Amino acid sequence: MGLLVKARTTTITEATLQLKGGMKKENPIEMTSSMLPAEWFPQSGVQITWPHSETDWKPWLEEVTEFYIRLAYHISSQEQLIIATPTPQLVEELLKKRLPTKALDHIRLFECPTNDTWTRDHGLICVRQDGKWLLKDFCFNGWGNKFSPEKDNQINAHLCETNWLNGTYSNCNDFILEGGSIESDGRGTLLTTSCCLLNPNRNPHLSQQQIEERLCKDFFLKRILWLHHGSLEGDDTDGHIDTLARFCPNDTIVYVSCNDPNDSHYEELHLMEEELKSFRTLEDQPYNLVGLPMPRPIVEDGERLPATYANFLITNNEVLLPTYRQPDCDEEAARILQEVFPERAIVPIDSYVLIRQHGSLHCSTMQLPKGIVK
Repeated sequence: MGLLVKARTTTITEATLQLKGGMKKENPIEMTSSMLPAEWFPQSGVQITWPHSETDWKPWLEEVTEFYIRLAYHISSQEQLIIATPTPQLVEELLKKRLPTKALDHIRLFECPTNDTWTRDHGLICVRQDGKWLLKDFCFNGWGNKFSPEKDNQINAHLCETNWLNGTYSNCNDFILEGGSIESDGRGTLLTTSCCLLNPNRNPHLSQQQIEERLCKDFFLKRILWLHHGSLEGDDTDGHIDTLARFCPNDTIVYVSCNDPNDSHYEELHLMEEELKSFRTLEDQPYNLVGLPMPRPIVEDGERLPATYANFLITNNEVLLPTYRQPDCDEEAARILQEVFPERAIVPIDSYVLIRQHGSLHCSTMQLPKGIVK
């Protein structure tokens, strides 16, 4: 069907990269009774929201739909995929034409109105408490009331009404929080940015201490690591962590690195790198820091778009990597991530269309840990 080509090559425009030998395997997953799982925790499914003509995707609807078809294929080939859409019949007909039965068997569609497609920021955040799952539904306010969020802010409640998920629905709408603004290592450490979580357009009535107390309570944290530097031009999110730096197995943090002094991002990303170097693990060891390249500037209508390789999605057997039609940079990012994830296939997906709306691949998804999807 043309959505995935496997070949005996490491050219990422044609195939997923082959696994390399001799790399350090991921440490075993440590399961505790109360935790916010890391993204590489075993998953039962992924939640997405489908684009349609009543969203800002209208000018690029055909192109963005092709992206979502390929995304749906890669996810549903290995785990359950849950799709929110106001037109489930139309989406089902499209997917039946394009996907094999094996993938279709792992797809569930439910009907609800939607504003946009950025599931990372309006999706459920699943937390384990005393061995049971809480399906936390935080308030999404359109990244500080920049965009209308009313329909997207109701998607999780609609999803939980389907009875497809194990766990207890937890209404957290008294606190504004997007999934793209936090990174968990699954061991009690949260990585985030002050420019987003402390922005007065989110929870202006709360101090940093109060926000920390809320996060620690909701996610059973031992500590929070704050980045005070780092940002991308064209980013509507006020500095989401998933555009800048990501936790990975084996006490590793991958991050966006800028080596061009003439790039407008150079100073801020250099300061962010210095902050990352100062962080220590719970065992008081420095993190294994791995820099990702920056794509060359992508400018449309006089505006630089926020292309970033940090916006990848970890699934059970793969890492879905956003690419931006820059083969040399795309391939370098894939090689680096293959070393970080030697036991997973690196799967490049052209995400150029997504940055036209100032997001990327990770922003489009929300993973659901093992045990959630029935």
